[in-house]
Amino acid sequence: MDWLNGLFVTQSSIQSVVILAGICALGLALGKIRLFGISLGVAFVFFIGIVAGHFGLAVDAKVIAYTETFGLVIFIYMLGLRVGPTFFSSLQHDGFNLNLWSLGIIFLGTIMTVVLGKLTGVSLPNMVGILCGATTNTPALGAAQQAMEHLGRSGGAMALGTAVSYPLGVLGVILVMVLLRKLFVKEEDLENVKQEEEDHTYVGQFVVTNPGVADKSLVEISQMTHAKFIISRIWRGEQVIIPLAQTQLHLYDNLLVVSHKDDVGMMEILFGEHVETDWNREKIDWNHLDSKVESRVIVVTQSVINGKKLGHLQLRRIYGVNVSRVRRGDIQFLGTDDLILQYGDFVTVVGEAKHLDQVEKLFGNASKRLDEPNLGSIMVGIMLGLALGMIPLTIPGMSAPVRLGIAGGPIIMGILIGAIGPHLHLISYSTTSVSLMLRRLGLSLYLACLGLDAGKDFFSTLVRPEGLLWIGLGAILTIVPILLFGLIALKTRKLDFPTVCGILCGAMANPMALGYANDTLNGDTASVSYASVYPLGMFLRVVIAQMLIVAFL
Repeated sequence: MDWLNGLFVTQSSIQSVVILAGICALGLALGKIRLFGISLGVAFVFFIGIVAGHFGLAVDAKVIAYTETFGLVIFIYMLGLRVGPTFFSSLQHDGFNLNLWSLGIIFLGTIMTVVLGKLTGVSLPNMVGILCGATTNTPALGAAQQAMEHLGRSGGAMALGTAVSYPLGVLGVILVMVLLRKLFVKEEDLENVKQEEEDHTYVGQFVVTNPGVADKSLVEISQMTHAKFIISRIWRGEQVIIPLAQTQLHLYDNLLVVSHKDDVGMMEILFGEHVETDWNREKIDWNHLDSKVESRVIVVTQSVINGKKLGHLQLRRIYGVNVSRVRRGDIQFLGTDDLILQYGDFVTVVGEAKHLDQVEKLFGNASKRLDEPNLGSIMVGIMLGLALGMIPLTIPGMSAPVRLGIAGGPIIMGILIGAIGPHLHLISYSTTSVSLMLRRLGLSLYLACLGLDAGKDFFSTLVRPEGLLWIGLGAILTIVPILLFGLIALKTRKLDFPTVCGILCGAMANPMALGYANDTLNGDTASVSYASVYPLGMFLRVVIAQMLIVAFL
């Protein structure tokens, strides 16, 4: 039996791996079970960890601290890297409004913390600890404990408040999302969100019947409208033309036009008759439309192309080809001149075969290279993210500087590298499968460590006289603010459901609930809105925890 003790009891590096792997494996397996149509997904790992800790399974404290930090950092950084390419465009459109919703949740929870403490007689330090658990925000707990130490008082009891309210902090956000979805969301609305998110382009056929564009070049026509479009083919009688900038349109030319979905009506006004042919169905053999023109998807694997604007390559002038669309992950973009190409982009190019061969050499088109994860750049990004998180930020009136911490720094660095890395010719590409696997691995390790560490004191705290009261207060601080604001957002139709889920998870600093949302929703909408509100929300939670201690003690 010594070998069995070595695997599960005697603390060692092997025992640590066995315990944590077992918790993750069992939690992920049970997370797939559905009760009343609900499954907890990766969040179940946390609860398996609590049970394991309660029954005496333990891992060396330093190993727990390292693995928990590493898991959270991997998850947070890869999440930032994933949403980075679309983050700033999302922020420009509605990021300000998303943060307003998040701020409402944060400030309501803060006010409720002070009021409930007065009503129940629970001390403010304990209420702050309960708030940190209810919002699953351990960096805020650390900041509050530091503030207590500066005042010459112990903050040990705050950690117990966090421990007992943390499980419902995780589960409460998930339950609110389930409740909102069951009662206020139609499944067809979710399908519409998915379609809109994945493809921003529309392929339409138009006949030139507008005399205002006849005998004008494409350059002149593009200046007549703010809408962006690409003409990939012109059928003129029996002739097939690959349009260039100076190509002139004639009346009754047949055009194959790629534009944004919202601009289809504008295209009809500009060119004339809209031919009712479905060019957007999944399986179309574009190369059998005509014999002279070929459509080819070419992948960018030349590092010198990474970060270059499509227009700077002058593909029309040099090679006589058109780029109609660019697919990046699951998202389709219009092939406009101002689009910045990234390593791993799939570019749809239309032209003659001999010219397409030349473009292939320019872009690389070595798809096997994409199967090799760029781990070096990921590790550098994590290192820079942790360095950013440790920078002290001094706020007037605060006795100690605040930091973004191991959660705030890596997600901001991931967003920055994902968004502006190509501008600096940094290769931040990662396949969808690699990104998903690293995120799932990191979150599972984080939850396993968190649950295992909390499990040893969790049930003993419950049987204390104040245990149930603290759990109830934590549940109120978790559920009431997000349920109220989520309900208002959905009932007023201000936001779609995946966006609401991301805001709720980001405002509560809850990556576990985000994992559940990503498991049950299609696309990255929830992750994008989460990343939009998380940095500011995390920063405010840390500051507010310290301010409550300093201001009211």
